[in-house]
Amino acid sequence: MTFVRTVLGDIGPAELGSTYAHEHVVIAGGRPVEMNPDFLLADVDRMAAEIGEAQELGLRTIVDAMPADAGRDVVRLAELSRRTGVNVIAATGLHHARYYGPQHWSERIDDAELADLFTADVTDGIDANDHARPQVERTAHRAGVVKIAGSDGRLSDRDRRLFVAAAETHRRTGVPILTHCENGTGAVEQITFLTECGVGPARIVVSHVDKVVERAYHREIAASGAVLEYDQSFRWTDADNGTLRLLEWMCEDGLAGHVVLGMDAARQGYYHAYGGEPGLAWLLGPFSTMMEVAGIDAATRRRLFIDNPARAFAFAMPTGGGS
Repeated sequence: MTFVRTVLGDIGPAELGSTYAHEHVVIAGGRPVEMNPDFLLADVDRMAAEIGEAQELGLRTIVDAMPADAGRDVVRLAELSRRTGVNVIAATGLHHARYYGPQHWSERIDDAELADLFTADVTDGIDANDHARPQVERTAHRAGVVKIAGSDGRLSDRDRRLFVAAAETHRRTGVPILTHCENGTGAVEQITFLTECGVGPARIVVSHVDKVVERAYHREIAASGAVLEYDQSFRWTDADNGTLRLLEWMCEDGLAGHVVLGMDAARQGYYHAYGGEPGLAWLLGPFSTMMEVAGIDAATRRRLFIDNPARAFAFAMPTGGGS
C-alpha cells in the first residue's frame, strides 16, 4: 500500500486534502539568510498564524521544499504541524551551490555518499543539526521528498551528481522527487535524465515551470508523464496572469491532471504575519476565485489541489539500488 511521509508520520494519500506543493514555511538561518535577511522564517508563532489563514480556506498539507543545510529545521516544521493540524512534508536533497559556498561538504563527497545521506533522511530521520555540523543527531521526523536543483536551461556537472544521488535514493525508498527549474527552464532534460536513472515520471515534480509561458513546452512536459508545479500566480504584475493562462491551456488540452499548485513564498515580505503580501491564503482565496471566473470549474480545482498532489507525493515501490 502506498503512503505519503509527513514529519509526524506516514499517512494515506487520501488524507492529504488540499495541498500546497512547493512552500518554504521555515528557513531558520544558513547561507540563504546571510544572503538576504528577508529569507529568515524562524518564528513558529507567526507562521502558525499564517498557516491558520489558509487553513480556514481548506489547506490541509504543505510541502516544505527547503533541502539540507540551507536553513531547514525539521523540529520547527514538526511543531508547526502539531500546532496547526496541517500535514507538513519535509525535504532532503540539496539546492544550488550559491546557497552553500565553495567549501561546503557537498562539494567534497561523491554521488554515492550523497545518496546515503539523502536515504538516511528519508528512512531514519532528518538530522537535528541539518547536516551543518559533523555530529549527526537523527530526529523522529523523516523526509517525504527529495529536492534538487537544475541550472538555467541545462544540467551542470554538479546538478547531474545531485540528480544521480536523488534517483538512487528514489530506487531505494520510492520517495518522490521535486526539482527546481531555474527560471522555469530545463524541465524536459531533467525528466529525461531522471527517467534514464530509473525514476518513474509520475514521481517527478518539476517546479517553477510557469515562469515559461509557452504552451508547447508545457504539453511536452505533461507528455512525459511528469507533474508540473505552478507557483508564480501571485508574481505577475500585468493584467495577463501567465499562470492562469497556462492553466486555461492545460484544461483545454486535457492535461490538468498533470498540474499541482504552490506559492514558493520564501520571504517575510510575502506573508501577512510579517506585514507582507499576498499571504499564504492567496492560492485558496483570491487565485481560486480568479480560476473560477476564468471557467476552471470546481472539479478541476479539486484535481489541482487534492487529487494530483495525492498521486505526486505518494511513495512508489522501491526498485532496488544500493551503495
